[in-house]
Amino acid sequence: MCDTCGCNITDGNRHLIEEGGKHAHTDDGSVAVEVLQNLLNANDHQAAHNREHFDRHQLLTINLMSSPGSGKTRLLETTIDTIKKRYRMGVIEGDLETENDAQRIRQKGVEAVQITTGTACHLDAHMIHHALHQMNLDELDILFIENVGNLVCPASFDLGQHLNITLLSVTEGDDKPAKYPVIFRAADHVLITKSDLLVMLDDFNTEKAEQAVRHLAVEAPVTLISAKNGEGFETWLTWLDEQVQKQAERRAKGETTNPKLQTEGIHMHAQDTR
Repeated sequence: MCDTCGCNITDGNRHLIEEGGKHAHTDDGSVAVEVLQNLLNANDHQAAHNREHFDRHQLLTINLMSSPGSGKTRLLETTIDTIKKRYRMGVIEGDLETENDAQRIRQKGVEAVQITTGTACHLDAHMIHHALHQMNLDELDILFIENVGNLVCPASFDLGQHLNITLLSVTEGDDKPAKYPVIFRAADHVLITKSDLLVMLDDFNTEKAEQAVRHLAVEAPVTLISAKNGEGFETWLTWLDEQVQKQAERRAKGETTNPKLQTEGIHMHAQDTR
């Protein structure tokens, strides 16, 4: 990972490499690659611990990933308005700065914890663990994690979630899945958002966007959706109902499910930002 954006060391894992931390010293005292591997292993260990928390509380946890401005928070707002009588929901928000998104969610009557990452371009499992101490998981059925806006790194880090949702706004272009394959390969459902703008953006081809996803050998559903006029919401919420039921069935058997991690994104990000 790179030092430019600070994604190798976050406020969540910094304690591991500071003096006295578990990985403060490498075998030869300096090897950066070993430090990176230690941090990744520590993240995966913490993620598994987080998932145990979620499973023990019979909770479905979903990670939302996309570029900035694709409509993640607006999707959550409309979802909350539509199903808040069926499910108890909580949200963890990730941004570099401000509590703007968490405040929007709280205005809907839903508990939201804001994580500000500073320079880190993704959330990590340690950050999520700290946020969980501020929430009562017994009072939730679904926990949404809105990751930092970024089309590479969020797909590479296990947070303890069960599923990933990748959003693609029609304002971004129908070639984004081909350009940024990592985050789309990690998706359990792809939402093409802001479909109400297609009347003005006639250069976005929804069929080409889905074909680009399928060319990545991704079998996840692709749904055209608008949080403004409700298009596609029935499909999205039906899928969500199904996932809640599947999680309940898994827990009845003592089972769980892991997200589709794309670890090559770490190396791609390092190459792209140096």
